[in-house]
Amino acid sequence: MYRYQLALDEPLSGAHVDELRRRVYFVSESITGFELKMSDDGAAVVAVGVETVSEADVEELGRKLKAVIATEVRPQLSSPPKVLWRSSSSRRARKDTSFEAMRADGVVHEVGPGQVALGHPALTAVDALDRLVRDIVLDEFGGVEYRYPTTLPVSALHRSGYLSSFPQHLMFAARLQGEVDTYQEFIGDTQRHGTIGEHILHRCGPVERVLPPTMCYHTFNQWAGTAIPDEAMVVTARGGSFRHESRYHATLERLSDFTIREIVFMGPTDFVRQSRERFRQRAVALIEELDLFGRCEVASDPFFAGADGAARVSSQRLLELKHELHLEIEPDGDTIAVASFNLHERHFGEAFDIRGQDGEIVCSACVGFGLERLAYAVLRQYGWDVADWPALLRDQCPPFVHQLSASKESR
Repeated sequence: MYRYQLALDEPLSGAHVDELRRRVYFVSESITGFELKMSDDGAAVVAVGVETVSEADVEELGRKLKAVIATEVRPQLSSPPKVLWRSSSSRRARKDTSFEAMRADGVVHEVGPGQVALGHPALTAVDALDRLVRDIVLDEFGGVEYRYPTTLPVSALHRSGYLSSFPQHLMFAARLQGEVDTYQEFIGDTQRHGTIGEHILHRCGPVERVLPPTMCYHTFNQWAGTAIPDEAMVVTARGGSFRHESRYHATLERLSDFTIREIVFMGPTDFVRQSRERFRQRAVALIEELDLFGRCEVASDPFFAGADGAARVSSQRLLELKHELHLEIEPDGDTIAVASFNLHERHFGEAFDIRGQDGEIVCSACVGFGLERLAYAVLRQYGWDVADWPALLRDQCPPFVHQLSASKESR
């Protein structure tokens, strides 16, 4: 293990600590651990200590870190996030419901970095929570539901601007070139090396598909170049979403392979704005009904590597285009964002040429629930004995779950 101290040219305000923390691992693949060194008064970051497995060029690491700070972090607004709502619940995350305890009890199983298999009752919680959200979409908002394929055309992310906004999260779906010689060479190399490794890349065909970072891109791609059938439209879908999280993956908080229930609103500006606000209030009411401890606040997306990234983050916050619902997952008060409420204005309507019945470009908004994250917050605050869950959630569980719980109690 090698350790290096990367001094900053000038101290970075402590108000920027969170933004810096969520970018350090993306500075270089070689960084396996880091620690921020604060000034004597604790008000600013003066250096970043990093760990690497092999010897690294410390000057090059320092250059990359300073470039990220200069373009992505320092220009951002340093004001604390505006809190829109706090729960009235007195419930808190429990010490006996840690991820390690879940793993020991077989509630979850770590498959690999950023990949976790769910067992009972984590899977039960995911499905039950999804049904509660889905019912709101279909019953109260008259939404239309779709089930989309897993992969998404790269062209959809290109026209949306995602490729240039979040390159750190991209995960592509590659395939071998369609030639018999390629197949035979691939088989031979794989047998010799015992792994596909880097030697596969030059044998891959054009990258035409990508693993979707969220569900809404499927919806915008579906309606690209068309007019929505009504004055306004609500579309929902549940599906696998994928984001490379480097070394930030942890527990069920930040998976590279996860499930989202997404709701997209398309139509006139007033409809879209009112729908996002109405759904946020309805989601908050659901959290209150479930007696979960958390808050909702103004947030921003992790734009990265673009010249205007910091400006876009600050603009998002100033215009309050993104709201996040946070729930507590640690007894010390740590929270995780389980849902976001995003206003796009005309961005996606213009990017995908989606129009209303009047021929005008539509405005859009989306709401996304990270189902594993939401279930994790429930398990951390309630535990995994279904009998202890709130009645609203228990009522969504299939009969066999209650039978399992009753059987456990009888023993």
